[in-house]
Amino acid sequence: MISRRQFSQALAVAGVAAPLLTPTAHASVPAWGATKQVRAGLLDIGYAELGPKTGPVTILLHGWPYDIHSYADVAPALAAQGHRVLVPYLRGYGTTRFLHAHTRRNGQQSALAADVIAFMDALNVRQATVAGFDWGARTACITAALWPERVKALVSVSGYLVVNLQQNQEPLTPQAELGWWYQYYFATDRGVQGYTQNSYEFNKLIWKLASPQWNFDEATYARSATAWKNPDHVAIVIHNYRWRLQLAEGEHRYDGLESRLARKPVISVPAITIGSDFDGPNKDGAAYRKQFGGRYEHRVLDGIGHNVPQEAPDAFTRAVLDASR
Repeated sequence: MISRRQFSQALAVAGVAAPLLTPTAHASVPAWGATKQVRAGLLDIGYAELGPKTGPVTILLHGWPYDIHSYADVAPALAAQGHRVLVPYLRGYGTTRFLHAHTRRNGQQSALAADVIAFMDALNVRQATVAGFDWGARTACITAALWPERVKALVSVSGYLVVNLQQNQEPLTPQAELGWWYQYYFATDRGVQGYTQNSYEFNKLIWKLASPQWNFDEATYARSATAWKNPDHVAIVIHNYRWRLQLAEGEHRYDGLESRLARKPVISVPAITIGSDFDGPNKDGAAYRKQFGGRYEHRVLDGIGHNVPQEAPDAFTRAVLDASR
């Protein structure tokens, strides 16, 4: 998810303002129908596609513990505006599979961004607007930072989320560390077993903590939960969080990318960042403003939690349309 500092700070926030949009959810059937598959890099990627083939391309990226249905309202709205919308399952989710059994189940940040570039190459997409939240926002930021020629514009919930491994070792206050409990849980064998056995209830708890005013129903949750039945899901999630704490190694194939990311590259493409109640004191975006060097805007959503595209689909859609113009 986002940084441990932001998550823990958000848990302490109380008495938030009235929501921009009523944060409710209904399990409507997504307009995209059956997902497609494409071989891309190390993966056979499952994805939804909406809108005209000739339209400007927008790629929407989900996070943990979520799936492509976070964009069940956003994707059709963008397609109605003429965008070709692509919504891929990240590695370890839904119908995305590794092509080879021996490929390492790696959840490090640059690997996920490399997947996006491979996905674009496989579909002959030269350039796209990339947008996301949680892991998806981090992946979108990295794609824009490392391959700016492939990114027309960026929308990132919670701003600049590139992980710096050294900074991530710095301890926080005890109250702040409390918010990162699940990362420490995942660092243990017990956590691996617990997440394997209880992912359905575990991830529902994360949804509630991250979006306390979002009144999602059981059908909405169950629809997304099918994505975590992926055979590689637990391995990818556990590696992602252990890698951040340097408890698991990455792959040498990504060393060059990680070296560039460690220098905190400025994102030069047009960008809109979104702050929500989840971000706590960082909601105003001031902490990461200097990381954006092109046309830039920060928007604040009161009364909205972490899953912005599903909680406030109109606001997220507007951000994508405005950034890509």
